[in-house]
Amino acid sequence: MSTLAEPVEVASGYRAGRTLPLRVELVRQLKRRRTLVMGGILAALPFILVAAFAIGGTPGDRNGQVTLMDTATSSGANFAAVNLFVSAGFLLVVPVALFCGDTVASEASWSSLRYLLAAPVPRARLLWSKLVVGLSLSLGAMILLPLVAVAVGTAAYGWGPLELPTGGAIGAGTAAGRLLVVVAYIFVSQLVTAGLAFWLSTKTDAPLGAVGGAVGLTIVGNVLDAVTALGHWRDFLPAHWQFAWADAVQPHPEWSGMIQGTAVSVTYAIVLFALAFRGFARKDIVS
Repeated sequence: MSTLAEPVEVASGYRAGRTLPLRVELVRQLKRRRTLVMGGILAALPFILVAAFAIGGTPGDRNGQVTLMDTATSSGANFAAVNLFVSAGFLLVVPVALFCGDTVASEASWSSLRYLLAAPVPRARLLWSKLVVGLSLSLGAMILLPLVAVAVGTAAYGWGPLELPTGGAIGAGTAAGRLLVVVAYIFVSQLVTAGLAFWLSTKTDAPLGAVGGAVGLTIVGNVLDAVTALGHWRDFLPAHWQFAWADAVQPHPEWSGMIQGTAVSVTYAIVLFALAFRGFARKDIVS
């Protein structure tokens, strides 16, 4: 009996790397209703805040303390920074969990996953395409919000330097660069939520379970970070560093907090993505 494995026959012209192109998957996801609804919600937030300030009056300092929120109407740059501040803790978590958690699980719920794999699309290729598109849409959501906020804020309050709560200001050109840094850091800090959602998406056939599980675990992390009794153990929680980007909007930015936050987030994300690929490679696909 021969010890050599028999060659696997493949169709002429078949290339595993060309299956499920990123462009095709991106167009599919962009056309979905949940993508349009999520984009509409994020684009509407700046208008809602402008209306709130118009109704409630110009924000002012409380008890002699000036916060970032109190400078919201100073300029378009300040208004964009405030939009990121109020949304980074929860609102921006939702699109990340949605776009990364509603990937593989949605195909399973539609009973189309096994047909994709029978196309045949290699499992690693399928996950890679889903992950790249999910992360791209998540990044797009984080870029959309400040872009709309800058436009709306500039129209409402004018374009000018970024006024700092601690006093002083950052020039308009420099402020734009700092806001880009803030968006990039928020995206990196949300990689943990993306990893959780993507891993859960490979474990369940219920998209809402993957999305809700990722959001729920992220909230648990925020709760644990509020427990000061944990002391230095909180340094290992991604939530502990989620607002480290505030150090970038200072006259002299500090990078140590963002570096530590990036290291923690990327480490968790790599582990979770690896678990997703490893588990899916061994999973029995029946839907």
